Amino acid sequence: MADRKHLPDRESCPFLPEATRVLGPGDSKSRRGEADYFITCLSCAQSLWLQGKPAQALLQLNHALSLPADSPTPWPLPYQAKIWLFTRRHEEGFLGNPVRHYQHLASRMSGPNSELRSWRAWACFHLAESVLPAKAYPRDEVQIEKESLHIPSWPKVLQNLSPITSQEELTQLRALHP
Repeated sequence: MADRKHLPDRESCPFLPEATRVLGPGDSKSRRGEADYFITCLSCAQSLWLQGKPAQALLQLNHALSLPADSPTPWPLPYQAKIWLFTRRHEEGFLGNPVRHYQHLASRMSGPNSELRSWRAWACFHLAESVLPAKAYPRDEVQIEKESLHIPSWPKVLQNLSPITSQEELTQLRALHP
C-alpha cells in the first residue's frame, strides 16, 4: 500500500484518525469481524476523503456505525465526521445525495443489528437534512409515495435509539442536531 505522501494534499477530517497510507473499501472489508474493524473503517474513510472520494468515505462511516451499541470504541461514533464531510460538499469528488441515501438505507435495513442500524441511518438522514440544502439534496418523494413511507421525526429517532444504544451516543446526537 502507498503511504500518506501518495495521498493528495487535501485537508484531513479532524474527526477521523489520520490516514497513514492509501486505503480502499477492500481494506475494511478484509477486517470485518475483527477487533480493529471500526478503526479500519474510520481510517479508510479518511483515506478515501483525501483521495477525493467523499461518497465512498461516507459509506465507510456507515460501516463503522454497524458496531453494536455496547462495543467499546477508540474514537467517537462518526456522526461529526459525516457533518464535516457534508459541509465540504463543494470540494472535489462525487458526494451523491446523502439525504436520499440515508432514507433508502434506513427504510431497507436488514441483517445483524438491523433495528439499531436503521435508527442510526435515520439519525444520519436528519443530520444530512440539517446541513445540506433541500433543493440540491431532496428526499426521495417517489419512494415516500410509492411505499407510503413515514419519515420519523428527530425526536422519534432519539426516542427509538434510547433503549438500544448508549447514553453517550444520544448525547452526541443531541449536540449535533440543531
